[in-house]
Amino acid sequence: MHNIFGYIFVMALVTYLVRMLPLTLIRRDINSRFVKSFLYYVPYATLAAMTFPAIIHASDSMRASVIGFAVALGLSFRKRSLLTVAVAACAAVFVAEWFLI
Repeated sequence: MHNIFGYIFVMALVTYLVRMLPLTLIRRDINSRFVKSFLYYVPYATLAAMTFPAIIHASDSMRASVIGFAVALGLSFRKRSLLTVAVAACAAVFVAEWFLI
């Protein structure tokens, strides 16, 4: 490692700038409907982009992961509780891995 404190400083600076610049550069209200809708959906898209690959690669079998994801998706569309969805998805992956492997 060349200079770990330099790396840490650069990472801290970049993280700070990403959070600070929008607050200082955008002082007026945003009137554009397109920009407002874009900013509204950014957290959901970011969450999906981070969690979907983790869901697919969570188990040894990709088919078992997809089965668990399908179970979770189906139960969540039926408005079941978070605990019910999580337990059912884990159980589906467990059973699918048991039968697929």
